[in-house]
Amino acid sequence: MSVFEVELKKGKFVIPECLTCKDVVWPPSDYCSLCFGKVNWRKSEGVGKILEYSKKGEMFFCLAEFEKKIRIIGTLQIYSNQPEIGKKVKLDTCRVDGRNYNFTMTLV
Repeated sequence: MSVFEVELKKGKFVIPECLTCKDVVWPPSDYCSLCFGKVNWRKSEGVGKILEYSKKGEMFFCLAEFEKKIRIIGTLQIYSNQPEIGKKVKLDTCRVDGRNYNFTMTLV
């Protein structure tokens, strides 16, 4: 099991960053896909922007981009404002259910 999955099971969203070229490595890996350097796992800032969104019934879903490279699909919690392309979101929860990753975000 990868560091990414181990931390996700704990509810932590960590990302690999290359120690050599400082690039964010995505999809997650122990080695950089550009220079093959080793990575350092760090906690994500957890703030991204909406690229796309949709609604089914009363539930919203979105594709959000984090760290200018990582794209995640998840449930979008709406408390007051309506989602818009480009609006900021915060990653609230992340977890693994069997083989599925689940992410919940809220508008910032």
